[in-house]
Amino acid sequence: MPRGFAEEVGDNLIKVTGIVLSASPIGEYDKRVVILTKERGKVHAFAKGARRQNSPLIAGIRPFCFGTFTLYEGRTSYTVKQLAISNYFEDVTSRVEYVYLGYYFLEFADYYSRENGDEFSTLVLLYQALRALTRESLDNRLVRLVYELRMMIMNGDFDGTCFQSLSDTGKYALDFVINTPVEKLFTFVLSKEVLEELMKAECENKARYINRTFKSEKVLGSINIIFS
Repeated sequence: MPRGFAEEVGDNLIKVTGIVLSASPIGEYDKRVVILTKERGKVHAFAKGARRQNSPLIAGIRPFCFGTFTLYEGRTSYTVKQLAISNYFEDVTSRVEYVYLGYYFLEFADYYSRENGDEFSTLVLLYQALRALTRESLDNRLVRLVYELRMMIMNGDFDGTCFQSLSDTGKYALDFVINTPVEKLFTFVLSKEVLEELMKAECENKARYINRTFKSEKVLGSINIIFS
């Protein structure tokens, strides 16, 4: 997924690559969508008629849809004109043990991403984390830990003092999370003991920087699959 500028495809039309973070109804037939893109950062756009049964947009204007989006760039807003979805992340959305954690990943990316910012790294991290979520060889607690920790590190929300008491193996794992390219980040496993000590330190770090509870996090807590 190389970096790039939004491709101009016509008068005030641009093509971007990204993933839908959220979508909400507007009026009777329209939707308002938030897309994390590699070219324009976080984009808020309107999808007119996307709630009509015969709309060509209906299948791709929903969370987790990754692909290319052709947007009309108005003076104050974007409008989705066309889309081509290459990954619906159906392995995530079809199973309850994955989907709510997936929603949390989307919400966490939404929290950190900015409009017109360089969010390429955020997009790649989110994409790889969603792919890792359904990998049977990985503990979802580890996937969440790595995703949260790397996201906070990328955004400067990291206090090394929270991790001073880690074991040598824990410190090695932390160094791996900090320095490994995102494409290779979700490729290791940890013992239960090391995972739990890293989770404890990461939760302390998170509490120092993020003073909110995400909606999806509340759902995760209610169905007891946050760390299962």
